[in-house]
Amino acid sequence: MDLLALRGVEVGYHRRPILPPVDLTVRRGMFLGIVGPNGSGKSTLVRTMLRLIPPVKGKILHPEGHPARLGYVPQRAEMERLFPITALDMVTMGRYPRVGLFRRIRPADRKLAQDALARVGLSGLERRPFHTLSGGQRQRTLIARALASEPEILVLDEPTNGMDLVAEKALLDLIETLRTQMDLGVVMVSHQLSLVASWAEEVLLLDRERKLAWHGPVGDVISAGRLSHVYGTEVAVKELDGRRIVFASSRRFT
Repeated sequence: MDLLALRGVEVGYHRRPILPPVDLTVRRGMFLGIVGPNGSGKSTLVRTMLRLIPPVKGKILHPEGHPARLGYVPQRAEMERLFPITALDMVTMGRYPRVGLFRRIRPADRKLAQDALARVGLSGLERRPFHTLSGGQRQRTLIARALASEPEILVLDEPTNGMDLVAEKALLDLIETLRTQMDLGVVMVSHQLSLVASWAEEVLLLDRERKLAWHGPVGDVISAGRLSHVYGTEVAVKELDGRRIVFASSRRFT
């Protein structure tokens, strides 16, 4: 079932688009990856999807008749600078979009926050200060914070930044479990092309410099030729044990 649709949406600031029109649909249970070089417009597009900034042109449609509920997981570094609060307090903040910023948090909201922590595997850490958690635990806490808002779409901005291979795999397994168990739409922004190529169902590849945007099945978008064109260097795409591996080739790109 369709949750959110962008039709001819141009994103930018001060009525000046930075990307060509984007058409895509986020459905229940789908996994969409958004990739592109640094400064390609990924964050601007996500802010537009989150309704933090209006589109320059085009329409954002809500096929179910109401704005889709989006749970946003920002980059971990943005939240680590917050004043010291507990893991449970951090997750409870996710209830404010539902209850209102200046409304009192009720016991039922605390219970939902505790359930969200349990769902991401952090039961028993409710009273731990957020800043004392490991990097992986902090990221799981931020995912729980998004889940506390009872989202239909989970939007993640560079969720695996700074993680080692074990923590990275565990986090992506968690995201996949949430997607399937809760029938969530997942939108993940990442600069790690191999991760997106291996986990996403569809991909949106952005190239602000050339004013290009490609959207489609992962096998169509994550191709050596297309990535080489966007990144300006020879890129190879190989398969290993059913996963796609993307890497810069030693051959010169022409």
